[in-house]
Amino acid sequence: MLADKDRIFTNLYGYQPWGLDAAMKRGDWDNTKDLIGLGVDKIIDTIKASGLRGRGGAGFPTGMKWSFMPKAPTPERPSFLVINADESEPGSCKDREIIRHDPHKLIEGALIAGFAMRARAAYIYIRGEYIREAEVLFAAVAEAYDKGLIGKNAAGSGYDFDVFVHRGAGAYICGEETAMLESLEGKKGQPRLKPPFPAGAGLYGCPTTVNNVESIAVVPTILRRGAEWFSSFGRENNKGTKLFQISGHVNRPCVVEEAMSIPFRELIDTHCGGIRGGWDNLLAVIPGGSSVPLVPAAEIMDAPMDFDGLKALGSGLGTAAVIVMDRSTDIVRAISRISYFYRHESCGQCTPCREGTGWMWRMMERLREGKAEVAEIDMLQQVTKQVEGHTICALGDAAAWPIQGLIRHFRPELERRIHERNGGVPTFAEAAE
Repeated sequence: MLADKDRIFTNLYGYQPWGLDAAMKRGDWDNTKDLIGLGVDKIIDTIKASGLRGRGGAGFPTGMKWSFMPKAPTPERPSFLVINADESEPGSCKDREIIRHDPHKLIEGALIAGFAMRARAAYIYIRGEYIREAEVLFAAVAEAYDKGLIGKNAAGSGYDFDVFVHRGAGAYICGEETAMLESLEGKKGQPRLKPPFPAGAGLYGCPTTVNNVESIAVVPTILRRGAEWFSSFGRENNKGTKLFQISGHVNRPCVVEEAMSIPFRELIDTHCGGIRGGWDNLLAVIPGGSSVPLVPAAEIMDAPMDFDGLKALGSGLGTAAVIVMDRSTDIVRAISRISYFYRHESCGQCTPCREGTGWMWRMMERLREGKAEVAEIDMLQQVTKQVEGHTICALGDAAAWPIQGLIRHFRPELERRIHERNGGVPTFAEAAE
């Protein structure tokens, strides 16, 4: 269990005010000038040594991502930092806690990360539904400007750096980095073809790095406490602390900061008071937000909650939005509901996703009611493979993976519904065999 002294987000639950004075008492904006004084190379090397990987889902090494930015941006093509606060993944609710209770960690992190990438400004793209969170963020940015912490000669460092807050309009697709850049530019939020990658041609055609809120907010603490401290948590290649968002059938749902690689059972027992109805009542877990495949109870009980541990189970850590489902759950209905979400949120740019998400949802609804042939389970699996990996962005993958997980682990339940619907009589395809 992570000790309180090692927690980065010390106001996660909002017991103290979010404002600048309270944030400074918690250690934010402490000698920020000296942190910037470390220099670009030292900052990036420290982040690389800490083992920090992107907290938005993909898990790409953060320091390496920063190092892709141009070493000598020009006035005609300045560099930008874009912070992804769209957080539209079902089950994910960590960035909103940072923004409404600890916004100055994010703003200070934006300044330091922006300096390390020689960026002219940071744009924080916040989800349209986060109304109160956006109000806090606007106010916190204004406080930082008033105190000279950002803007001209930011924090007395001699570096000029602006922070802009941009509210989205509630589209899940704008959480994809290039769709976010399109939206920031005032265009329809649709993903761009890559290459060119944002580091070469991003916002307004300029070099851009897109990072998650949590990835940026932990940076000042890592620089103050050292890379060795941060990398002391978690297994190799899965370092640091992480915000886990645990919802569903646990006794106390919560958002909690814990060390990476904590076993699933320990995470739930320590912070959530166990599974509703006891551990024998656990059916399955979606460990990283709705886009990752579910994991049955027997496989996840003692699994380490990190990138590699969950990948080995055929799933992923994602945003660490842990959705717990007990035996009262209609698992087919749950996955069908997720399928409907991706059908609704598809931007329609790519044919496999535009057509496939609707097809998969309609098939899931039929399977939910048992109005299908057993052979259609394999047909559905085949369609998920035709969608997965054939779209510009990962929304097609996100729509396919939950269904693949259901078929892989709960095929007998799908077949049972079909047989019950038919009164135990073999379906046409089975009789033909």
